This record gives sequence, C-alpha cells and structure tokens, in this order.
Amino acid sequence: MKKTETEKGRVGRIGEETASRFLVKRGFAIVARNFRKKWGEIDIIAEKDDILRFVEVKTVSRENLQNFSQETLDGYRPEDNVHPWKLQRLSRTIQSYLAEKNMDDREWQFDVVTVYLDLIRKEAKVYLLEDVIL
Repeated sequence: MKKTETEKGRVGRIGEETASRFLVKRGFAIVARNFRKKWGEIDIIAEKDDILRFVEVKTVSRENLQNFSQETLDGYRPEDNVHPWKLQRLSRTIQSYLAEKNMDDREWQFDVVTVYLDLIRKEAKVYLLEDVIL
C-alpha cells in the first residue's frame, strides 16, 4: 500500500531539499539526512571547517515572497517552532549519533535553517542560524 504525501509533508520535503542545496553552495558537505531514532530525528548532518553540523530545517510556505522580509511575518518565525522539548529530543539524538559513530570527542554544533517557500512561483528564501545553544 503506497503512502500518500500530505501537503505539510510535501512542504517539509521540499524545504529539506532546498536547505541541502543551500548548504552545499556555501561549502558544506552533507554527511547524512534524516537520521532517526525513536526519540527524535536530525534533518541534515553536514560538515564544514572540520566541524560536524547538526541541522534542523524549518519550512513554511507563503503566497508571495516578492516583498518578503522576516520582519513582515506578524512576529512569527519558523525557528520559533524549535521548542524546548524539541531541543531536548535533538540533543539526545545528536548524542546517539556521536556515540554510534564513535565521535564522542568530535567538535560539533547545532544549526537551524529556515526556508520560506513560494510553491506557485517556485521560489525560496533561506536563512542559516548557526551555533544555536541546545
């Protein structure tokens, strides 16, 4: 039985693809995607400047990105959806990844990529928040 993709799932998938391309263009090497444990998932694991980056991707769709700025969102930003309980789950998942790969002594950081999509015009605006505290 084939599982159909929801609109939310489609937006999320496109956002992760967009974020991956954005990171690669900025010199990141993608190490893994969608690392899952029963307690959490890491969207993208990348590397840049010898630092392992665990990246959470937050995506929203908008009707029009023509006159868009982060200040025009009535106070809402996608990164606001990285709640304390989400950070706790991400921290546990990151520790699991490091232990599984025997990288306990590896330098790493947590980043958030926000993606604003205009699916009609096939445009995106992408922002990187680096070294977010868990």
